[in-house]
Amino acid sequence: MISYPSRHCTVELQALPSRIGQVRRIVSAQLRYWHLDPLIDRASLGVTELLSNVHRHAQPDKTCTVEIELLLDRLTVSVRDGDPRMPVVDDAEPLATCGRGLAMVAAMSESWGVRPDGESGKVVWFTLPTSAPGVTAPSLHARRTVLDKPARRFAEVGASSDGLRPDHAPARSAVAG
Repeated sequence: MISYPSRHCTVELQALPSRIGQVRRIVSAQLRYWHLDPLIDRASLGVTELLSNVHRHAQPDKTCTVEIELLLDRLTVSVRDGDPRMPVVDDAEPLATCGRGLAMVAAMSESWGVRPDGESGKVVWFTLPTSAPGVTAPSLHARRTVLDKPARRFAEVGASSDGLRPDHAPARSAVAG
């Protein structure tokens, strides 16, 4: 029997700072598994902002559910919490240290929104296209093939055509664990 990878992932958690980093790593790992590496940075940024809002604003508790779903050419990331109050997008003052999260989510995503969830909660979501250049959603029947050229090592990373960033650089994390 052939089994295809799931296109849906759900994580329940308390939106505490230590848990937010864990969820970011889970989202990154899931996107790598789905071969959607080019979406990792934007999805991680978006989920961090949404979870930070739950941590900062949600009442009565910080329990929430993060869901990522790949449907056709769209990745949807959503955060469900038990606070029925809808988020408000404000214009942050230039020197403000907070208040820009939803504006960042709006800027880096294809679309975003919020909807009530029953009588005592809401879901805040955003979508990212998988059909942008350099991003391809894996087909259900995708098979790995052997590449003709050998894998690069750290010392063999070349410059991109614009000369500003590496053509292919290994992932590195500043976060322990």
